[in-house]
Amino acid sequence: MSEFRVTLRPALATMRPIVSDRIALEALAEGHVIHVLGKPGDEGLAARLGLLSDGSKQAVRAGGPGQWFLIGNRMKSHAELSALFQALKPDAFGVDQSQGRVRMLAKGPMVERVLAKGTAVDLSLAAFPVGHSTTTLIGHIAAHVTRVGDDAFEIMVLRGFAESLWDDLARMCAEYV
Repeated sequence: MSEFRVTLRPALATMRPIVSDRIALEALAEGHVIHVLGKPGDEGLAARLGLLSDGSKQAVRAGGPGQWFLIGNRMKSHAELSALFQALKPDAFGVDQSQGRVRMLAKGPMVERVLAKGTAVDLSLAAFPVGHSTTTLIGHIAAHVTRVGDDAFEIMVLRGFAESLWDDLARMCAEYV
């Protein structure tokens, strides 16, 4: 038997939040991230996902044609995941990505300027309203960005890139701290 034990720890546990009156960056709870795959253009499924989510604001995020993310701050039990996956059938199926994706929150009046240093997406409120999501690059790292408030964005990234993206975002925030 191997001596190796998998140990799960929050990916950004060692990172200190960045806080100023102009910009803030913090790690979010590693709750649940369910990737839902259905048919592109199935608006009925998109509407039904809201009923299957935890009901929190922006718990359902577009992830691409026929794809969504169900997001929440609380981990789901095996029984809850099984019930959710069963409820998605036959129109879609879900993949639990809770251990594979990490979320962080960037907010403050300078947040659009900070993120503009790393992505080509127009994140102005007029072009990217609250609740809007996209997958883009921030520097060289793929990230899923959702506007969760007038001056707030959730950034979701694969776990293996979380610390690197945090370091990049911290450098981008530096002039406003």
